[in-house]
Amino acid sequence: MNIAFIAHDRKKEEMVNFVIAYEYVFKDHTLYSTGTTGTRIMEQTGLSIHRFMSGPLGGDQQIGAMVAQNEMDLIIFLRDPLMAQPHEPDIIALLRLCDVQGIPVATNIATGELLVHSLERGEFGWRELVHKYKPGDPI
Repeated sequence: MNIAFIAHDRKKEEMVNFVIAYEYVFKDHTLYSTGTTGTRIMEQTGLSIHRFMSGPLGGDQQIGAMVAQNEMDLIIFLRDPLMAQPHEPDIIALLRLCDVQGIPVATNIATGELLVHSLERGEFGWRELVHKYKPGDPI
């Protein structure tokens, strides 16, 4: 599975702790992240993460491009609901793309926990079917 991590500044520590707690689940997947979030996770874990640019510099849009191509399977996006974000239109566009493509996205720890436990139990098999029968691919 392709999994992306995004965290606003005041949520980065929470994201790092979350990933540390579930490192044993994430280690078997291909991981992506926006810039600083990915760096902080890699500094605290043994995980390898493909880092995109920082969110305000286009990292959210880079992950969004993967979503638009149906190449992302799960996004953990710890948003800070109490702080205005200068790139709010990019954030809304990313969440909209997730809805269009049916990509599970968690915007808080509670939902993140549910999705990771579901991933751990193997309940994301439907995403494998999406990849197998991707439009335009020969069957």
